[in-house]
Amino acid sequence: METQYSILSPLADRDPVPQRGLSPRVSDLNGKKIGLFTMAYKHASARINSVIEKRLKEKFPTATFSYYERKYSSDFDNFADHLSLGMDTKETLAKFEEWVRGVDAVVGAVGD
Repeated sequence: METQYSILSPLADRDPVPQRGLSPRVSDLNGKKIGLFTMAYKHASARINSVIEKRLKEKFPTATFSYYERKYSSDFDNFADHLSLGMDTKETLAKFEEWVRGVDAVVGAVGD
């Protein structure tokens, strides 16, 4: 008796629409203001952004930098509050949106 096997691909069907970012990519960082987003409760994120700033300054000396630190609060009721990026009030959301409008690109660091 001959045994037959069906071979299935683990890859799903792909959407034929090409992927693209939410915003157009910045083609050159020279002269641009780069936002560095830090997760305050991730201990290494501030150090990561510090190194990123140093390295980017070496490659793009006319770039400037602006930091936004997402504060940690022990008052979070559940994990979903952590996912809000600290935008749990209209005031903090407005502050974040103002910061984002003032930069040309954003780098986010998350690290323990």
